[in-house]
Amino acid sequence: MGMTARKVYLDNQPLEDALAGFLTRLERLGALQPGEPELVAVDQAVERVTAAPVYAAISSPHYAAAAMDGVAMRSWETFGAAETSPKELRLGSEAIEVDTGDPLPEGFDAVVMAEDLAYPRDGMVEVTAAVAPGQHVRQVGEDVVVAEMLLPGHHLIGPYDLGGLMAGGVREVLVHTRPRVAVLPTGDELIPAGESPRPGQILEYNSHVLAALVQQWGGQAVRFPITRDHPADLRARLLQAVEEADLVLVNAGSSAGREDFTAAVVRELGEVFTHGVAIKPGKPVILGTVRGKGVVGIPGYPVSAALACELFVKPVVYHKLGLPLPERPKLAARLARKVYSPLGQEEFLRVKLGRVGDRVIATPISRGAGVITSLMRADGILRVPRLSEGFAAGEEVQIELLRPAEEILQAVVVIGSHDLSLDVLAHHLHRRFPELTLSSANVGSLGGLVALRRGEAHCAGVHLLDPATGTYNETYIPLYLPGEEAVLVNLAYRQQGLMVAKGNPAGINRLADLARPGIRFVNRQRGAGTRILLDYLLEREGIDRGAVQGYDREEFTHLAVAVAVASGSADAGMGILAAAQALGLDFIPVTEERYDLCIPLEHRETPGIRRLLEILQEEDFRRQVEAMGGYDLRDCGQVVYSG
Repeated sequence: MGMTARKVYLDNQPLEDALAGFLTRLERLGALQPGEPELVAVDQAVERVTAAPVYAAISSPHYAAAAMDGVAMRSWETFGAAETSPKELRLGSEAIEVDTGDPLPEGFDAVVMAEDLAYPRDGMVEVTAAVAPGQHVRQVGEDVVVAEMLLPGHHLIGPYDLGGLMAGGVREVLVHTRPRVAVLPTGDELIPAGESPRPGQILEYNSHVLAALVQQWGGQAVRFPITRDHPADLRARLLQAVEEADLVLVNAGSSAGREDFTAAVVRELGEVFTHGVAIKPGKPVILGTVRGKGVVGIPGYPVSAALACELFVKPVVYHKLGLPLPERPKLAARLARKVYSPLGQEEFLRVKLGRVGDRVIATPISRGAGVITSLMRADGILRVPRLSEGFAAGEEVQIELLRPAEEILQAVVVIGSHDLSLDVLAHHLHRRFPELTLSSANVGSLGGLVALRRGEAHCAGVHLLDPATGTYNETYIPLYLPGEEAVLVNLAYRQQGLMVAKGNPAGINRLADLARPGIRFVNRQRGAGTRILLDYLLEREGIDRGAVQGYDREEFTHLAVAVAVASGSADAGMGILAAAQALGLDFIPVTEERYDLCIPLEHRETPGIRRLLEILQEEDFRRQVEAMGGYDLRDCGQVVYSG
């Protein structure tokens, strides 16, 4: 059982050294060369890579053809024709009518458009200018000449190439085979995606993501069934995979955990030359070979897995296709806040992007290696070099784009309090105006106003109660946006209350019950409107915060609070009715509050904000929001404050 011995300390090899060493080793083994080429029908060749130059089988056009509707002539018979002394030619013998694409009659060498001719009498046509040889004639080989090279080797065939190949009479193309990449998910805790997981079980979706990436790059992915955490099982599966594929990707089993056998199995069957790369996320990467094939062991966390696949699998696929590794387009942006990063590790940080005024702003989002939705939401990746400790707020950085720049630059940036109606608003905005997207970040109401002050957003979602006046939002504008003109446009009035488990097993009926011994609460983050409202209500009722178990446990959205209650890790949380209903929770109403969009006047007339305000007036949008429960849209779209 020496196989299960842990290698606790991983290597910390720089990324560039690890990748270069891996590629060099595979090259020496011949594992980077394209495989045996294959012939494919030309109409199946788009997105394939030529394995050799492709030559034309015929010329195109393969006969001299009329390029216009008109009359074919012998150019020498028109010599001397002029306005003052036109030449007449007999139709049918000296001049023959032709349509575009017709073969040029034998002995004829030019075509005159019908609209440039006169017909003085039946059977005759009149020319008022000499015709040049070859006029309006498509000569043999004008487009393609037989035996000319149409495409070089190592060329990615596109739709236009397809037309050129077919015009040249090419029927089959010799192309590189698609590199076969085996994807092996491993772990006792995994169950196939689509099943219902019990506690301790995890849906296995990484292999689907990794296979889709391989296919996107032009490879052929072969997904294997889940392999259990046992060395003998992994050994058998790995040997099968190296027989069937050009490269093997083992997902999970790459860290230093007790049940992580991958490195030991690869070492037993072949060699491991890297176990641990100085990147974040994705440090516990394994790079090795088994029976002349590359093996990449990557971590189980989904973001780590996707990143490691991009860094170590993508280059191999492109090498085996004979193509250069494409670089992602980049965009310069200013960081919304300071970024700290551990010295000695190259960090790949996910960011949201948006153009506010004349600046593109990059806002970092979740760093969690297990948060696959951070890749769904991200607009780009910020690389923090391993010899850097991060970047300062406001510093200009280069962002590698994950979606088209045009889409990013036209986004309406809403930063502030979380509300489910913003997701509905995003859907309707993009449906009605496909060029626009709504980019939102949940940082709480006060965080939204701070973002507006810094020029990092077009508008902010706010629901801030002023305990002194009992009003919402107005008194915070001069405090957080001093000297700046802004309006508050109402989005909705919504029910705030206590979310509790179905059937209310803890018997929570009022706010004071939160201070009962054994009641576990989950709170919103500092600066969130819901947190400010809770503090106001606790103080009004004389309830000591210190008596509320879980007061310091923070979540950033209403849904995250609802999930904590639904999962049983909390008995109650403060939030909106719509979030409680979305997760099948019971709800104890506490108060109605006003949720507004704060829009600085400088942004109010931008196309994105104008169109967003149009959506607020649409019946479809209003119906969908009201259907979620707990919303009153009596003032939706109305300016409720201007100052």
